[in-house]
Amino acid sequence: MPAPIVIFGATGGVGRALAAKLAARGQDLHLAARDREALATLADETGATSSSFDALDEASIAQVIKDAGPAISGLAFCVGSIIVKPLARSSSDDMLTAYRLNVVAAMIALREAAPALAAAEGAAVLFSSVAAGLGFSGHAVIGTVKAAVEGLTLSVAAELAPKVRVNCIAPSLLDTKMAEPLTANESLAKGIAKLHPMKRLGRAEDAAALAAFLLSPEAGWITGQVIGVDGGRGRLTA
Repeated sequence: MPAPIVIFGATGGVGRALAAKLAARGQDLHLAARDREALATLADETGATSSSFDALDEASIAQVIKDAGPAISGLAFCVGSIIVKPLARSSSDDMLTAYRLNVVAAMIALREAAPALAAAEGAAVLFSSVAAGLGFSGHAVIGTVKAAVEGLTLSVAAELAPKVRVNCIAPSLLDTKMAEPLTANESLAKGIAKLHPMKRLGRAEDAAALAAFLLSPEAGWITGQVIGVDGGRGRLTA
């Protein structure tokens, strides 16, 4: 039986776009998400197996890997959060919860999946943010935890080489449901779009396209990289 690619957070914007892209290529998938109803629908659409899970529950994450099988050809951890608030209103609970969701959960997924990924000489993709490398006001929480995701990527890529490749994608703001608090206001969304040299917000498909490549054999000599999908914002002035 072909080794599947496991997508955590499969019903979110990027996870769903990635599942659709990989399914269209005939890739076997194992999907994981919290929303059972949405997960069942997506699994039917893509012909995937699935597991519901809680990203803040270590045993739940481990069970997803067990359900996926003894060999996994890829893992995409498309789980995350966006917390934008001034430092004066940021709490320790904000930081700790975001760290558990973005960093600890990703670490557990990689740890549990490492033997199965090695068995298939597979690859893993994590997600950071342009805010990890640039200083944005109001991003003390999310900028910090996404920088930690990048550190996790480098450390695990070094440890699991040469059997397993691990890379990270750092998007700028994507027009997804997660970002609705920032994009629902049309004038605010247009203003943010203008800050990017490409003069638009990102789409889930933009990040999914790179993730699909990094999970494929075509990216077989790429590991330990943090790659921006950010409309140029991380490197250029608009």
